[in-house]
Amino acid sequence: MLKAVILIGGPQKGTRFRPLSFEVPKPLFPVAGVPMLQHHIEACAKVPNMKEILLIGFYQPNEELTRFLLNAQQEFKISIRYLQEYAALGTGGGIYHFRDQIVSGSPEAFFVMNADVCSEFPLPEMLSSQKEHGFVILGTTANRKQSMNYGCIVENQETNEVLHYVEKPSTFVSDIINCGIYLFTPDIFQHIGAVFQKNQQDMMLEEPTNGWHRAEAIRLEQDIFTSLAGQGKLYVYKTPSFWSQIKSAGSAIYASRLYLNQYHTTHPERLASNVERGPTIRGNVYIHPTANIDPTAVLGPNVSIGTGVTIGAGVRVRESIILHGATLQDHSCVLNCIVGWDSTIGKWARVEGTPSDPNPNDPYAKIDSETLFRDGKLTPSITILGCNVTIPSEVIILNSIVLPHKDLNRSFKNQIIL
Repeated sequence: MLKAVILIGGPQKGTRFRPLSFEVPKPLFPVAGVPMLQHHIEACAKVPNMKEILLIGFYQPNEELTRFLLNAQQEFKISIRYLQEYAALGTGGGIYHFRDQIVSGSPEAFFVMNADVCSEFPLPEMLSSQKEHGFVILGTTANRKQSMNYGCIVENQETNEVLHYVEKPSTFVSDIINCGIYLFTPDIFQHIGAVFQKNQQDMMLEEPTNGWHRAEAIRLEQDIFTSLAGQGKLYVYKTPSFWSQIKSAGSAIYASRLYLNQYHTTHPERLASNVERGPTIRGNVYIHPTANIDPTAVLGPNVSIGTGVTIGAGVRVRESIILHGATLQDHSCVLNCIVGWDSTIGKWARVEGTPSDPNPNDPYAKIDSETLFRDGKLTPSITILGCNVTIPSEVIILNSIVLPHKDLNRSFKNQIIL
């Protein structure tokens, strides 16, 4: 039998996702109409012999997470549990801390995935590429410059064995990067245990502080993969299909586009089509059945519309995520934007951002983790309205981030409105 572990992080993480992570834990943020984590869970549930999915993180158990888990268990008919760390233990420390839960029922192997990636999740292919008792990393090809922002893998091209692994190197190492999705056997815990013991011994030699839990903070990438490489135990499966990180709010719109595109094969029922007395749909659009949309509105490409959203006459929406309860009044225009929960955009207002997409002419380009500021100025990026923001009629909001519960009274551009 198999299990899957999804690492969901915690409230100190996801800071680049503010102001959206104020309202909902980042892993539950809707991408292409469903919570980010649901894409991972759907992929795991499709794998034959998958018995249990464990989420590991350091969020306090909250109502939203509990409700999501209950709904997902019923929908996918599989056991899904949340295991809460007492502190951020890193990607290796978390699974080591809960190793008894992971190996109970003696699974032959288990997947470990980071929650903030979007992918086609080629899990069956990873299983079939697994060499005898080896560990598998999912890899993809990046361009030379961007590869240095990720974990880089040097492989033996015949056997796909990982010969060398470097996390975020300062010079070019390889254009194969780590996708944050792994397949392990329970043997991995011996290797993590060795690092844990070494950490403990190192701490004995240091000044005695309250540092016990620091021995448990272990990073799979730097502490485990680097030393396993070249020992015939670690392999890479390179995926030809899409992959992206979801670090910032801008990358959520790009991830939404990748998933909406995938729906043609996996969930055609989730894509809206042009019907009589319905809005004009261009390209891939997801509309929640409870949304109320005027037939003269034009939506798409790459738009997802949440529960209870109201869209008035002549509204134009493109490359955007509209979250539940938002209202777009007549003739407003929303481009490259995330509109927060219960926000209102007035008539004839224009809310626009700058897309942070990868270079479309480079098949291996990835999305850049843009810093918020560059040369003392706000980097132009998508516009984000936090929850319950009101934009008046006939104004322009350009490349701005608006924090929750703001009533604006004029136009803004390139600003963070606190």
